[in-house]
Amino acid sequence: MASLTFVVVGVVGNIISVFFFLSPLSTFCRIVRNRSTEEFESFPYISTLLNSALWTYYGVTRPGSLMVATINGFGVAVELIYVVLFLIFAPPRIRAKTGILFGVLDVGFVAATVVVTKLVVHGDQMRINVIGLLCAGLNIIMYVSPLAAMKTVVRSKSVEYMPFLLSLFVFLNGAIWTLYAALAKDIFLGVPNGIGLLLGIAQLLLYAIYCRKPKSSRTSSDEWKMRESLIVSSSSNVGDQNQA
Repeated sequence: MASLTFVVVGVVGNIISVFFFLSPLSTFCRIVRNRSTEEFESFPYISTLLNSALWTYYGVTRPGSLMVATINGFGVAVELIYVVLFLIFAPPRIRAKTGILFGVLDVGFVAATVVVTKLVVHGDQMRINVIGLLCAGLNIIMYVSPLAAMKTVVRSKSVEYMPFLLSLFVFLNGAIWTLYAALAKDIFLGVPNGIGLLLGIAQLLLYAIYCRKPKSSRTSSDEWKMRESLIVSSSSNVGDQNQA
């Protein structure tokens, strides 16, 4: 029964993760339709690609972690498409910035991580611990994005920049993978997702407080930028959450 619960929780978590990876799809449909990235930034997708690549490596390295490797491999494919669209449709300055960040972080850093852990770190368990610690640390750093979104809500006293459904999924995502971590007894999985759960609760509380406040004027690009910051935190959860 416990084993069945473990599998069911993992499958539900992976389904939620797929929705998170695909959540920026409307943004990129807009980019393709307008043949321009407008004021959108590529860094959220570059950092999510880095996160997914590292967790894929973790899933491949750790025995019995096929679900980790497959869902994050899916994330790598999706985020790579997003980055390529930036390289196609972004103005020259953003295109150059995107290319440099992609080369340094998504290619260089990932390759260096693989080489170092293969050649310098000895022992399978030690290698797993090093990769897991690196991935969990990266996820925690990426929580700066939702904190910035929450700060904007408090300052403006409006939730117009923090869509309810996205906040709800941040909560559900953190909750399901924190439960999964408890079942798996995996600290690398539990710590970042526990933080994600707390952030999700905080976002929902802010929504309850400010949802009746009148909306202020905003531009379309402002709204989409805030969505991007929330998506990044959610997608970063996907990596650490799927590691068990």
